[in-house]
Amino acid sequence: MGGRGNAIDPDTIARMADEIVEVHRTGVQIAIVIGGGNIFRGVTAATEGIDRVAGDHMGMLATVINAIALQDALERRGAQTRVTSAITMAEVAEPFIRRRAIRHLEKSRIVICAAGTGNPYFTTDSAAALRASELKCEIIFKATKVDGIYTSDPEKDPTATKIPHATYQRVLAERLQVMDAAAIDLARGSSIPIYIFSLMEPGNIRRALIGEDIGSIVSD
Repeated sequence: MGGRGNAIDPDTIARMADEIVEVHRTGVQIAIVIGGGNIFRGVTAATEGIDRVAGDHMGMLATVINAIALQDALERRGAQTRVTSAITMAEVAEPFIRRRAIRHLEKSRIVICAAGTGNPYFTTDSAAALRASELKCEIIFKATKVDGIYTSDPEKDPTATKIPHATYQRVLAERLQVMDAAAIDLARGSSIPIYIFSLMEPGNIRRALIGEDIGSIVSD
């Protein structure tokens, strides 16, 4: 949403698409799990009188809107893409089928995974860990608002210190704000490291994928 505060900012989408295409052209296979918080957050809605399950379903649909917007930006830059959805909507996205998604990656298509896991009560983090496990990804990159893992929320606590590396167990035991516990446990079970970095800094997607030290990693 960039600086708009909600919805979709075209400049932000364009910047992300430029970086993703640049990295993809190096031969990296990329699957993207996209959230919908800029449009709707199910948890927030639950506190405003909307049923949690209904709110989560609305949030899943928001991710499809973002996926189509990102797909359009990527394809205008010459990339081949496929939007896959955990909720059936054949007119705008194909259903997520593991073998088909792997084949898309093998054909150098960028796979955008929308609608989370298709189930309420599961976050985008859980969807990312699930899809990474299913697609046998080497690593999960979590692009977020902060440049790594901190002892507490750096936006609220000025004394928070950065943690360059943490084990899955430490993240779970100390409840570090990385990803939700279900996602961490799934990534641990599949032995997939998680790299957390800031999406706010232009060029960071490329820097993260080529191994520059700009964030924090969770692994064994």
